[in-house]
Amino acid sequence: MRYLIKMAYDGTGFIGWQKQKQGRSVQTTLETALQQFAEGSTAMTAAGRTDTGVHALAQYAHFEYNGRMSLEQILLAFRRWLPDDIKVLQIWQVGDDLSARYQAYERQYKYLLSKDRDPFNRCYSGFIPHLRVRLQPMQAAAEKLLGRQNFSSFGRLNPEVPNHICELKEISISEDDQFFTFIVRADRFLHNMVRRIVGTLTNISHFDLPPETIDKLLADQCPRQNLVTTAPACGLYLIGVKYPDELLDGRSTCKFDDLRKRKP
Repeated sequence: MRYLIKMAYDGTGFIGWQKQKQGRSVQTTLETALQQFAEGSTAMTAAGRTDTGVHALAQYAHFEYNGRMSLEQILLAFRRWLPDDIKVLQIWQVGDDLSARYQAYERQYKYLLSKDRDPFNRCYSGFIPHLRVRLQPMQAAAEKLLGRQNFSSFGRLNPEVPNHICELKEISISEDDQFFTFIVRADRFLHNMVRRIVGTLTNISHFDLPPETIDKLLADQCPRQNLVTTAPACGLYLIGVKYPDELLDGRSTCKFDDLRKRKP
């Protein structure tokens, strides 16, 4: 049977989601935990592959499990066998037609850009030195990114991904005493796309460039752009993934917080 889980993790100690020959990955850590209570090895398929140092507040993945444990028992088993930097928040029993990766129709990220280098937030926010970062120029340029467009200039070159069309549905930027906070929502993202958008907007602010600079970058459709730089990974958080309602409505589910409330 197929199950879908929602999880959160601190990406600081991981080489990213995808398992590799060397290094500690989120995928390998989850699959190792699953092997403790499931028969044989079972692969985890995530909604998206986060990079080294990137965090998640709402990552999703599906896997197969044919044992006798209930949803509550599986959730508790994950809680027992996973390290402290990963937590499974919710689990659904779903149909075999649900793919955590291919049927996600929307993803949302948050990026925290620190205004000052700080030893206590260095793993959880990005910092770009020597740039004059201002809110209004970034907001004006960001509006040019909205809509369905070719984002080749904002994605890391990857021959395995020939389609570079994405629909950017939301990009908002706010400011407080410590951070600039970017919220970016789209149907899909190219590799490094959010971090390259953040880096580009900070450059536009620093060099006092007009918002129309974005139009030229999009039209060039080339990932090798002097203005397009990649913001540090530690400021990026995957905060939401959406699936068609009909794939989840009516499915059995269990949240860890609800399970904890039922305990004496």
